[in-house]
Amino acid sequence: MENTALWFRQFGEPEQALTLETTRLPPLSPGMLRVRMLYAPINPSDLIPITGAYSHRVIPPRIAGYEGVGIVEQADEPEWLGKRILPLRGDGTWQRWVDCSPQWAVQVPDAISSELAARGYINPLAAWLMLARWPVAGKKVLVTAAGSACSGLLIQWAKAQGAEEIYGVYRSEQHIPELLGHGVTPLSIKNRAAIAEAAERVDVVYDAVGGELATLMLENLNPSAALVSYGLLSGKAFSPRGKNIIAQRFHLRDTLAVTPVEVWQSWFVTMWQQLERCNLPGTELYPLEEWRQALALFRKPGRQSKPLLVL
Repeated sequence: MENTALWFRQFGEPEQALTLETTRLPPLSPGMLRVRMLYAPINPSDLIPITGAYSHRVIPPRIAGYEGVGIVEQADEPEWLGKRILPLRGDGTWQRWVDCSPQWAVQVPDAISSELAARGYINPLAAWLMLARWPVAGKKVLVTAAGSACSGLLIQWAKAQGAEEIYGVYRSEQHIPELLGHGVTPLSIKNRAAIAEAAERVDVVYDAVGGELATLMLENLNPSAALVSYGLLSGKAFSPRGKNIIAQRFHLRDTLAVTPVEVWQSWFVTMWQQLERCNLPGTELYPLEEWRQALALFRKPGRQSKPLLVL
């Protein structure tokens, strides 16, 4: 049996560093699950490590991709066979077959479609956990990268939690109608004065951009506010120490690593119910062989849909 996967064997821009390779599947190790992958999304967290931004912990050669959904085709325990799962902490998900430990296999409820399940890990769990750790009931909130999938979930769930007011920093004007539809006050990333003014008023910032934008907000936040840094879409680091506060870092993998399995598995049980009711962008499907076209859609400014690799 053969496997086809997207590898990066050196750092670089994904369009140049990724290569589609077919190799023979090795025998399945005892105790592991062999998963036939169905779909895998393209997220910033998939692409940034390929550039070498996290070279201290991500070292090539590696198969790309951090999330997706598949069906268990081989297992020592028969009850796993035929189950749809999210194979966490296995090899990269941008391949046709993934071997995964049962400990890191998240079962997908029947009511959840495979296209939704494929993107049911990184963005939803990050948004859900950040709102649990930094709750916003009765508070004013500022969200950056407001057109992204994670920010969309943060906005919807912050409203459900009882946020008093929400500001959203956008890059493309195409996101304005959707933000207004969610009751969000849109702020252009180019309008530094408006962002600084909003930062003075808010209680919590969820920032996925970093760089100059994070620095600007940190310099204007009041001493009782919190800035939660969970991404560096700008590709630029920033000093976490602002005029009045120190930014707090959130990283999903770090959280899972120190949490008992039964606890984080229970998070998914609760989160699936909320995710099913969310308003999420549609998807566009691309066979694995058309990964370049999928990346082109991902790079498109103001895109309104999520590219999914069909594996």
